[in-house]
Amino acid sequence: MWQKYKPYYQDNFRLAYPVVISQLGHTLVGLSDSIIIGHTGEVPLAAVSLGNSIFTIFLVTGIGMSYGLTPLIAQANGRGDKAACGGLLSQSLIINLVTGLLLCAVIITGSHYIQLLDQPPAVVAQARPFLQFLGVSFLPLMVYLSFKQFAEGLGFTRQAMNISIIGNVINVIIGISLVYGLFGLPRLGVIGVGIATLTDRLLMGVAMALYVLKAPRFKPYLQRFRFKEVSRATIRKILGIGAPVALQYIFEVSAFSGAVIMVGWIGARELAAHQIAISLATMTYMMASGVSAAAGIKSGNYLGAVKFRELRLSAIASYHMVLVLMGTAALVFMLGNQLLPRMYINEPAVIRIASALLIIAAFFQLFDGTQVVGLGILRGMGDVKVPTIITFLAYWGLGLPIGYVLGIHLGFGIQGIWWGLLLGLLAASVLLFVRFQVKTKRQA
Repeated sequence: MWQKYKPYYQDNFRLAYPVVISQLGHTLVGLSDSIIIGHTGEVPLAAVSLGNSIFTIFLVTGIGMSYGLTPLIAQANGRGDKAACGGLLSQSLIINLVTGLLLCAVIITGSHYIQLLDQPPAVVAQARPFLQFLGVSFLPLMVYLSFKQFAEGLGFTRQAMNISIIGNVINVIIGISLVYGLFGLPRLGVIGVGIATLTDRLLMGVAMALYVLKAPRFKPYLQRFRFKEVSRATIRKILGIGAPVALQYIFEVSAFSGAVIMVGWIGARELAAHQIAISLATMTYMMASGVSAAAGIKSGNYLGAVKFRELRLSAIASYHMVLVLMGTAALVFMLGNQLLPRMYINEPAVIRIASALLIIAAFFQLFDGTQVVGLGILRGMGDVKVPTIITFLAYWGLGLPIGYVLGIHLGFGIQGIWWGLLLGLLAASVLLFVRFQVKTKRQA
């Protein structure tokens, strides 16, 4: 088996590891925000948890919309049609800017009504301004994603990784300085991490755009880059993939955000523990989504080149890779379930709850990894409608309702909510793998 898949492991790894790191950058912003603010108390940590949980729904919507570009770029590149890539980029940028403006307005407006979620008043008071800064950061984030997905669709993945690493270092430095009032700066608490996140995303958007537009390697691909021209046919083609992908992300992440709301009904202590566990689980998920993105790019390349056997072998190699990655993450969660929460907070009651949640998170790592890779492979092939239905049924038809029954109705608390989410991930993983098998065996 090793000899059979070895060249695909090597190709996929070279493409995947920079994407893993750059995808991880989205999560590390929230993770660093939580770690920076966690040592100031459980209420600020719960406020960051609430703000990030709401914003994540919009974040994955933007990521999904931007992802409509990547399979089309990969397929065009596989066919050798370089000229088409610039036109796809310009139309995708229009879509993403409009999306960014609309969602920024929704986030800022919605921040004035988060008290309707029945959360602790002290948490709401600090979450509101934090969420508003995240909303403003959405527009430069969409610019960054537009150019990132273009470059990654062509197989150039390292620059986004480098920009992501530098951006996170800047975020941490500014965040710590403003939260704790270092270097003579005002002590801003939760608002400080909001300002740091906005600054980070603004710089990343500018850097990624300049890289793509100025680097000589992209000139052959930008011949038809005309930002002022609007092609309805191209926009429909991009939206035909991007909108279902956005829905896929929304169905999964909104289920986890819905879980946050239910946890908030239990108490601020449980909400703080949930933020610790979910931020760690989200970090491993984003690493798996990097493997997924690489799998989608390779699937698109092979589909464009009409190499169906290679497509299937490459996809199976991606499944192997994510199983190793998420199996390792599961062991880390199990062995470090007492230690990891202490990075965030020093309160024993919160640490005890978070430690129990990390054991559940360890169980669902393999399911989370395989379902996101399955989605990536199918997206690269242009198969997005059936997977969208699968994600809706798995998370909103199964996971969240069972979590509500176990956690709230039957009184198992936050652990019952998490077991429901685990069942949703299991269902999605199995159904998407079956879909992959049916599609690729038929083609091969």
